Amino acid sequence: MWNWQQDAWPEFSWDRHKLIRAEALFAEGAGVVVGASKHLSADERNRLTIELMSHEAVDTSAIEGEPLDRDSVQSSIRRRLGLGSDHRRASPAEAGIAEMMVDLYEQSAAPLTEATLFHWHRLITNGRTDLKDIGRYRTHTDPMQIVSGPLHAPKVHFEAPPSDEVAREMARFWQWLERSAPTGSAPLPAVTRAGMAHLWFESIHPFEDGNGRVGRAISEKILAQGLITPAITGMASTLLTHRKAYYVELERAHRELEITDWLLWFAARILEAQKHTLRQVEFVLEKSRLLDRFGSQLNARQEKALLRLFAAGPAGFLGGMSAANYMKITAAPPATATRDLAALTTMGALRRTGENKSTRYHLNAAAEPLAALEIADIVSDAGSAGVFNS
Repeated sequence: MWNWQQDAWPEFSWDRHKLIRAEALFAEGAGVVVGASKHLSADERNRLTIELMSHEAVDTSAIEGEPLDRDSVQSSIRRRLGLGSDHRRASPAEAGIAEMMVDLYEQSAAPLTEATLFHWHRLITNGRTDLKDIGRYRTHTDPMQIVSGPLHAPKVHFEAPPSDEVAREMARFWQWLERSAPTGSAPLPAVTRAGMAHLWFESIHPFEDGNGRVGRAISEKILAQGLITPAITGMASTLLTHRKAYYVELERAHRELEITDWLLWFAARILEAQKHTLRQVEFVLEKSRLLDRFGSQLNARQEKALLRLFAAGPAGFLGGMSAANYMKITAAPPATATRDLAALTTMGALRRTGENKSTRYHLNAAAEPLAALEIADIVSDAGSAGVFNS
């Protein structure tokens, strides 16, 4: 029996006391991110926001098995924000998800409405010709099921309410969303509300396709409504990392109305995403510090290589940058590359690991900023105390 088939549906229950710590951590982490972001220039903030949105767009699609080109999505986002772009061609799916992310970011404080949801659905199904119902709730008579396995013996992971019940179910969802809003008659904390909304929406599965992407966008919007400035938490990127567990937890939660375990798991992923966002902010700050410190000592080749390393993000090049990488980036001959890399290491811009053919170079930037460490320690303490299920 699925949750929506139970007599008490949709009266979810959970242990509110167990979520207190998660809500406090989310609020604390949001403050740290906002505080750190104030040290970025306007140009750096724009670049970081575009980076976060493009990662979120690509990763929420990847969860559903739809690969998109990150550069094309990012270019489309820049155009939508009026910041110029490289005019890279984007597929209909890439252009659609990019526009949805911009709408999500720019309208984060606006109430979530049915019209918004239909608009998002049209965007994420941009270019699709195989769907009957686009920008409206599903109407097909076949069961809406999530299945895996061979056609002759499929495994049903979940079955949603029939299409003729969707409008009524969504009406109840909208009423709850209004009541539970920060200004509603029964407001809920941001993390609890986002986790509950995601589960509830996925339980109804109101669209013919695209429910996962829309559902995650709903949670992002709810989290943003709980903050003082527009923000992208980056939840989908973290859920992609935990995709298998994400599906397992959702399937388990679809069978119960007591959802404490689901909310705790979801909260832990939100805090993980928030920590990753903070690391990206600190990484951008470290880029400015490093270039300010060594800028006058760098030649054009060295600066180009450092910028390329920073463009790879906090994770850097897989395994570090080799001399061959440096020569490819800068077109420097071997002897020049060796001198340049030695100079970068001596001045402290890079650190060297390995020897001979295994020699690699890494940015000598703070790998884990203090603020991120503080959040990581708190999350670790919460986990060891049984507050979060991993």
